[in-house]
Amino acid sequence: MPVDPTVACVIGVDYGTLSGRAVVVRVSDGAELGSAVHDYSHAVLTESLPDGTPLGHDWALQVPSDYVDVLKTAVPAAVAAAGIDPRHVIGIGTDFTACTMVPALADGTPLNELPEWSSRPHAYVKLWKHHAAQPQADRINELAAKRGEPWLARYGGLISSEWEFAKGLQLLEEDPEAYAAMDRWVEAADWIVWQLTGRYVRNACTAGYKGILQDGAYPSASFLAELNPAFESFVADKLEQPIGQLGDAAGTLTARAAQWTGLPEGIAVAVGNVDAHVTSAAAKALEPGQMVAIMGTSTCHVMNSDELREVPGMCGVVDGGIVAALWGYEAGQSGVGDIFGHYVDNLRGAFTHEQLTDLAAEQRPGQHGLIALDWHNGNRSVLVDHELSGLLVGETLATKPADIYRALIEATAFGTRKIVETFAVAGVPVREFIAAGGLLKNRLLMQIYADVLNMPLSVIGSEQGPALGSAIHAAAAAGAYPSVRDAAAAMGSVSANAYVPDPAAASVYDELYAEYSTLHDYFGRGANKVMRKLRAIQRKVSA
Repeated sequence: MPVDPTVACVIGVDYGTLSGRAVVVRVSDGAELGSAVHDYSHAVLTESLPDGTPLGHDWALQVPSDYVDVLKTAVPAAVAAAGIDPRHVIGIGTDFTACTMVPALADGTPLNELPEWSSRPHAYVKLWKHHAAQPQADRINELAAKRGEPWLARYGGLISSEWEFAKGLQLLEEDPEAYAAMDRWVEAADWIVWQLTGRYVRNACTAGYKGILQDGAYPSASFLAELNPAFESFVADKLEQPIGQLGDAAGTLTARAAQWTGLPEGIAVAVGNVDAHVTSAAAKALEPGQMVAIMGTSTCHVMNSDELREVPGMCGVVDGGIVAALWGYEAGQSGVGDIFGHYVDNLRGAFTHEQLTDLAAEQRPGQHGLIALDWHNGNRSVLVDHELSGLLVGETLATKPADIYRALIEATAFGTRKIVETFAVAGVPVREFIAAGGLLKNRLLMQIYADVLNMPLSVIGSEQGPALGSAIHAAAAAGAYPSVRDAAAAMGSVSANAYVPDPAAASVYDELYAEYSTLHDYFGRGANKVMRKLRAIQRKVSA
C-alpha cells in the first residue's frame, strides 16, 4: 500500500566521531518529529584495542559493531519519540565521517570480528582522524609530483594522510597479512549502507574526495607499483566498485535490517554520503558560491561551483560531489571543537566552556594580547600537513584562562578566513557563508567568525544538519521528490544573515589576521620545520 504523502516520513542517520544520531523527518515540509542518539560503546581507540593491545602514536580506530548498534537503538528510539507509525517511513539515508575505512571480507564482515584478527590493530576501522599514515601520504605526494600525475591538482597539490590510499598503503606495509586477508577496503559510509541493503555500492562523494577518483579513473597501477610493488593491484583487488550517485537508491532495506530498525522491509536506502557534504542540502545551499561550514570537533567547508578551478590546499573538487551537475569543493580544519575541548578538559583549571565563553565575551578584540595557530590536530587546508601542531604567542604571567580560550576561538576563525581567501584568489569566490554543526550554540564564537571574515553569517535552521541532509537524500531516493534540489527546497531550512560583522572588531581582526598569516607561512610553508622535527623526535622516543 502506498503511504499517504501527508504522513510520509524518512529517517536520516548521522554517524559522528563519538555517536550516531537518528532523526525522523516529515517528507512534505522537513519537520523534524523525533530524534535519538546512541553513543559508541568503544568511542575512539587511541591508546589500545579493547583487549589491551597497545596502539602507536597518532592512531585513531573504531569498532564497526558500534555503528550497527546505532541502527538497533537510535532508529527505533527516534521513531518512538516521533510518535509515528513505522509503516509511514518510506526511506532511510545515512552519512558518515570521512575518510573512515573498514577492512572487510567479501561478504562485508569486518576483519576485526574474526577471532584470529581481534588483537591486530590494522584489522579495525581507521577513523577519519587516524594520522599515522603521514609517511605514506608524504611518499604519495612526492611521487605524484615527480611523475606529474594530473589528478594531484584536483586535491590542491597534496593528498592527505586521512584518505583511502595513504591508510591502505600503511596497512599493507605494516601488516601485510591483514592486507592479504582483507577483500574490500570500504568507506564506512558505504559499509553501513551495505549492512542495510545487502549490496555494496560505492558512493560518488567519498570515491571522489577520499579515493582519488577523477574523470572516471583512479591512480594507475604503474603509479601504485612505484609506491610499493605489492600495492600495484590495490584498486583492482581491494577498492574498485560500481559508483552510486548521491540521492539515488543504493537498494532496499533487507529483512535483517528491518528487524534491527523496526522499519518496513523494502523501503528505499539512499546511497551513502559524508556528514559535511550532505548538510548542504539541509541548509538549502546547493547553488554556486554558498559555502557551508559544518563546525564541530573539526570543521569541513563545502561549496558548489559551475567552474572547475585548482585551489591550493583544497581537499578536493569532484564533479557531482555534493549535487548533480556542479563541481563540489571541499576544504577543512582538522581541529576546532576538539581544540576547545582539549583546553577545557586538560589545561584550563576549574572553568567550564560556558564560564570561559562568558569571560571571553567581556573582552574586546585584541585585548588579551595573544595569537594562536589552530593546528593542534594538524592542518587539513590549505597546508595539508598533519605534522603541524598548535602555537600560542604573547602569553605572559598576566595571561588568564579566558584569554587563551578566546585566542583559540579566534585562531580557528583565522583558519577559516585563510580557506575562504584561498578559494577567492583561485577564482571560486564565497558569496554566502552558512554555519552548521554543534558549535552554533556558542553565540560568541559565531560573532567572532562574522567579525574575522567580515561578512554576514547565515545559520542552518536545524540542529541536526547532517541527519536532516541524509533524510532529504532519502526522500529523493524514495521518489518523493524528483531530485535532491527539489527535496532540499521543500525540506531544508536556513536563517539568512543571522550574524552581522561589527566594523570596529573587523578592523582589529584584520591586523591580527595579518600576524596570523605571517606565523602560518613561517611555520607551515617550510621556513621553520620545528613542528615536524618535534613530531619525529616524539615518534622515535615513543617507539
